[in-house]
Amino acid sequence: MKYLITGLGNIGYEYDGTRHNIGFDVLDFLCKQLEGEWRGDHHGDLATVKYRGRTLVLLKPNTYMNLSGKAIRYWLQKEKVANEKSLVVLDDLNLEFGKLRLRAKGSDGGHNGLKNIQ
Repeated sequence: MKYLITGLGNIGYEYDGTRHNIGFDVLDFLCKQLEGEWRGDHHGDLATVKYRGRTLVLLKPNTYMNLSGKAIRYWLQKEKVANEKSLVVLDDLNLEFGKLRLRAKGSDGGHNGLKNIQ
């Protein structure tokens, strides 16, 4: 079974370590823990790792956060991953810092990165 996990963030040193780049940071952590290697590819950096018998395609789009839908749609199609097998990691200023929320569907909540994906 294959999954696409996308971390949203913005490119550039000025964004490193900021809350806005938490998606990139989470994917960097995952990639390191699962002994993956990033490679530059179409619309971003990609790593393919295994976890408990599943293939995880990790994506850090280089399209900037508010245009990330293009990269996600491309990789969902290229890797033949169903929408239901896709996860997007991003910051949410409506949540208290350190809180995590997982949800299968819902509105973009005013987040322009999510708006572009839907």
